[in-house]
Amino acid sequence: MNFEKAREILISAAKAAELTEYEIYYIQSESVAAETLKDEISSFSSSVEGGISFRCISNGKMGYASSELFEKEEMEALVKRAISNAENMDGDDVPEIFRGSESYPKPTHKAPADISAATLKEVALELQKKTYGESEYVADGTQSGAFVSKMDVALSNSYGLELRNTLGTCGSYVQAVINRNGEAESEFKLCEGFEGEKYDSMSKRAVEGALEKLGATEVDSGKYDIVFSAKEMKSMLSTFSSVFSGKMAHEGLSLLAGKVGEKIAADCITIVDDPMREGSSMQTSFDGEGVATYRKNVIENGVLKTLLYDLATAKKVGVVSTGNGHRGSYTSPVSIAPYNFYIKGGEKTREELMAGVEKGIYITELKGLHAGANAVTGDFSIESAGFLIENGKLGRAVKSFTVAGNFFEMLRSIEDISSNVDFSFGSLTSFGSPDALVRNMSVAGK
Repeated sequence: MNFEKAREILISAAKAAELTEYEIYYIQSESVAAETLKDEISSFSSSVEGGISFRCISNGKMGYASSELFEKEEMEALVKRAISNAENMDGDDVPEIFRGSESYPKPTHKAPADISAATLKEVALELQKKTYGESEYVADGTQSGAFVSKMDVALSNSYGLELRNTLGTCGSYVQAVINRNGEAESEFKLCEGFEGEKYDSMSKRAVEGALEKLGATEVDSGKYDIVFSAKEMKSMLSTFSSVFSGKMAHEGLSLLAGKVGEKIAADCITIVDDPMREGSSMQTSFDGEGVATYRKNVIENGVLKTLLYDLATAKKVGVVSTGNGHRGSYTSPVSIAPYNFYIKGGEKTREELMAGVEKGIYITELKGLHAGANAVTGDFSIESAGFLIENGKLGRAVKSFTVAGNFFEMLRSIEDISSNVDFSFGSLTSFGSPDALVRNMSVAGK
């Protein structure tokens, strides 16, 4: 049974139960991946999964039920379970089935065409061969892989709202392991798609990155000017992204509560949430409640312009939903999450950003970031690795030092950012950032 047939049965069962407010939500995802070890395919996976959820308002409460079994009896039972579950719901949320937005943006990115298993295996093996060919020091443990994923999302409700979106991505990666004179290092590189300069140079960049780490030494404890690489600043933004949730602020779990309209970051910081970002492979025109998505500056030139809201939280605080009601799967309740959430790039190159640093560290690895950070207080203390910056130039590799600070203070203290923005990809929520310069941070080394 397909989604259209299941929807018909659910609507019929809902009418029979005299429900007037209900919603049907459907997700189906497909993924295929191939990975190598040495010179052969070491693993191959192919999966199709998904399901359907039904939620309704019964006696003033919202009830949920979900299933992955698309059969007539199960669809009819789904409606009954949702009604029963509504009777047991607690909480002060005012339930709402959304009537629909005036208009919805149209995605410009198309889901990747069907890519055969044979092609994925060929890409993975080609990358592996290229990686081993980059250096005599490439060692066992080196892996390469290729993958493709697609997702079909549909939402239908009792107000006649009918929404559907098909999205997906494909990509490849290299994990280069280097062993020279008994010293081992590794470097991971990920690339969206199977063509272009980033893809062509991926093996080379992975091997060079691993070789650069060899001979890393410790640094003295003290204060340093820190340049967070775009990759690690992106990870920092991801770790602390929950502080921009209107629900977390309403519940007293974000220090940004009551700060809208206030300056909370440096002038150079603009943080954007753009579900339709040009170039994104996961463009989303509606959220998990059927609200139209749109581009918004969450922080603009250092000023907090808005938090992110779903329908329930927006109603509690007297604002309008920002279209950030998120449903990670057909079984998930609505939560709040961004889409393409990124710090807008500046004007300087990475080299120009570093040019004004006499004594500093370029951080390329933050290890155990989520374990070493507290999203409520903003405090972090994280084991790191990277390279010294001496007189504006990159120096030797350094490791096993801890950088400590506070995310909210760091936002205010960022002196400048680079023009290059590094984006993650592959899920409905992705993050991006340029390199960021923060002066005089505490480092615990030897």
